[in-house]
Amino acid sequence: MNLSRFDLLAGLLLIPVIAVLPFLTHDDFYLNLATLIMIWSIFAVGFDFVFGSLGMVSFGHASFLGIGGYAVALGTQRLGLQFEAGVLLAMMAAAACAWLYSFFALRVSGIFFSLVTLSLSQLLYILADSKLREWTGGADGLPGVARPELLGIDFFDPVNFYWYAAGMFALVMIVIAILRNSPFGRVVMAIQQNEIRTQHLGYNTHRIKQITFLISGAISGLAGALLGSLLMYVNPQMLHWGTSGDVIIMTLLGGSGTLWGPVAGVAIFEILKEWLSGRTQYWYGILGVIFILATLYFPKGVLGELQARFNRLRRRGESS
Repeated sequence: MNLSRFDLLAGLLLIPVIAVLPFLTHDDFYLNLATLIMIWSIFAVGFDFVFGSLGMVSFGHASFLGIGGYAVALGTQRLGLQFEAGVLLAMMAAAACAWLYSFFALRVSGIFFSLVTLSLSQLLYILADSKLREWTGGADGLPGVARPELLGIDFFDPVNFYWYAAGMFALVMIVIAILRNSPFGRVVMAIQQNEIRTQHLGYNTHRIKQITFLISGAISGLAGALLGSLLMYVNPQMLHWGTSGDVIIMTLLGGSGTLWGPVAGVAIFEILKEWLSGRTQYWYGILGVIFILATLYFPKGVLGELQARFNRLRRRGESS
């Protein structure tokens, strides 16, 4: 695996922050916020595996997040599964949904791809909100989502659940880093740059897109299972297109197509959201203005711009 120096540096800076945070505060609010950021980061890096690597804007990723949440809730409550088996079920169900979406969405490209994923996502949202009320609880959702059951540890303790989420987050980041730097990841990037040329090199680009979508769906399903467990509650809002819109904003804010950009975007978004929502009811509008300014002054995203400047400085240092 050949990570860039910037990715390695960012990872080395983040590891101590995650490691020491539970020792710096015993406030459950901050621990839960940090846990929420890590879970949303899993969703964002999963989404960016399609958005940043393939250059395809999906408004359907909320479906995979929501399916992950509902799968772990129904699996543990109605099927009597252990939480870990419920998480595996969530990833498999979200991956299956992503595979199904790909048969329709990948027939088109550009804005039409986005519209197809939006339509499929809203269809699933309506089904969960009304037609499948017996299973999903409708607008009331499903309370009492389980927490992990591992080695007798009490994961209802925010500190213990924080470490569980941190372990999952680290595992996902390692997997994404390996995928992005693997031959498969390089072919995915080649498809984004020039799909026709990639086809001429003998690659089945449609199948590679499907596999990419499936991996992205599975990671998003994992995030949904963890989010449902953190909140101990799932509802149809997890499936709504607005949730997909939020993860798009987060990814663009941090830097699409970079390893740590989506993570930075999630952290900025969630911290600003918590700070602004406690001060004004118009926080979403203010957040929108901040996003517009960030787009103007950081077109590659906050971390994307920092990475570009870091690379320029390194090249100057090597050439001098």
